[in-house]
Amino acid sequence: MNEQVAPRTPGARRAGKGEFFFELAKVDPIKGGPDYSSVFGPCIEGERMMVALMRMPAGTGAEPHFHPNEQWIFVLEGTAEAVVGGRHKRVTPGLAVYIPANTVHQMRATPDADVLFFTCKDAAYGLHGMRAAAE
Repeated sequence: MNEQVAPRTPGARRAGKGEFFFELAKVDPIKGGPDYSSVFGPCIEGERMMVALMRMPAGTGAEPHFHPNEQWIFVLEGTAEAVVGGRHKRVTPGLAVYIPANTVHQMRATPDADVLFFTCKDAAYGLHGMRAAAE
């Protein structure tokens, strides 16, 4: 019997007991940050970790935001401009980005192509963060 536990993130898929394999193409996509970001894709939550395969349309991105859980982003396709904790970096395929908990960050895809990235967060909090206050 497969017990389903409600996900912390609205619309995300929560792994059930004995569920070990997921075909991401068959998991319904959700918005990565509904009020501050253009990213979307499938998200799966476990007990202590969550993963998502997110697409950021060309020329769009995430406004400055933060969340109480740490995050890793691994860029698979495309190029983006990222700012983490005030440090700027052009991110390209193969680059991993570490974002400590409660660190303000943002990312914007260059206008030439979408950015596809795999992300992992601790599941103490959901996928979505909070928009950072304007300075």
